[in-house]
Amino acid sequence: MLYAIVPPFPQPVRKVGAPLAAIIALGTLAGLILVLVTAADPGGTVVGFTLSTVAMAFVLLCYLWLDRWEPEPPRLLIMAFLWGSSAAVLLSLLFSALFEEVFGTGGDKPSFLTVAVGAPLIEEAAKGLFLVLMMTGRRRRELNTLTDCLVYAGLTALGFAWLENIFYIASAETLPSSLAVAAMRLLIAPFAHPLFTSMLGIGVYYALKQRTGAAKFGCLLLGYLGAVLMHGLWNGSALLSFTTYLGVYVAWMMPVFALVVVLAVASRRREQHIIAGKLPGMIAAGLLTPADAAWVHSLQTRKAAVQFAGQFGGRPAASAVKRFITQVVKLAYVRDRIDRGFGDERVFALQNEEVHGVLAARAAAGPALHQLSAYRIPAI
Repeated sequence: MLYAIVPPFPQPVRKVGAPLAAIIALGTLAGLILVLVTAADPGGTVVGFTLSTVAMAFVLLCYLWLDRWEPEPPRLLIMAFLWGSSAAVLLSLLFSALFEEVFGTGGDKPSFLTVAVGAPLIEEAAKGLFLVLMMTGRRRRELNTLTDCLVYAGLTALGFAWLENIFYIASAETLPSSLAVAAMRLLIAPFAHPLFTSMLGIGVYYALKQRTGAAKFGCLLLGYLGAVLMHGLWNGSALLSFTTYLGVYVAWMMPVFALVVVLAVASRRREQHIIAGKLPGMIAAGLLTPADAAWVHSLQTRKAAVQFAGQFGGRPAASAVKRFITQVVKLAYVRDRIDRGFGDERVFALQNEEVHGVLAARAAAGPALHQLSAYRIPAI
């Protein structure tokens, strides 16, 4: 197993994140949309905001649990949520109104065509734009595994669902009807929007594996159409009858949701196998010591190591050990990509940069790692 040759002095590695200005702009836009909803019905918005936030917090915790092996940059996760709750919502409102104007029946309520066809086409495209953005520039290197793609798809859809649920709950005419809407949207289907957009997340994952533009586009298109199909069946069944809605929910949505959960958990387990499998090569290359490898391959021992470093060196030492872990994991993912035959000039250049990252992180965490090597790290 070969690693890129690097100079003796580690070079700093630029972090991948979201521009603070973009986060502020999207947050401001989400706040303005929320203010408009509040102005229309303050009481209903308070109920919707409270219930939707509690439900979405539960779903968020599920995604953060899934993302533990290689936690994504916090700014990118925040930007994903804000994109869903601001730009995606605004684009959906504008283009849905245009769709209804062209294809609608002219009634007071949106037509069946708008709800069952137009809304899925528009909303999944609006949410999916963030995933396409993630495939560009340095952000692309954060999409290492299926888990990463599912997490970004889920966070974007979660932001969209959070604001959409507030709107629907606040739009109900009475408190009992608001609670009924909340039960339908938050108790029965809190994962609905994340499930839809997960189809595109899977498409993004396979698109990144392709070498030609046509193949990449084909994977993205299939993922998008899968998201639209799931969303369209959901919306259309809700308009037909409660029996149809329940039938689609039980016979279609629940099995697909179970399948996606199985894929996500399997991807999470595969991440552990990838990291453990690449450690011997890093030891042979002098990037790690056997003492490092004894604890860096497990979530439990990693957590114990960070806590141990914090006890002896405070927060700076704990942060340095965390950065070291992150760089080791990133290098393991790049090596896995090369070993599976997906290496090209860009990937080999990335490997070189990640090797620099491991060396720089190891230099920064040197005293803490030396302390750790003298102790047996217990699993906690």
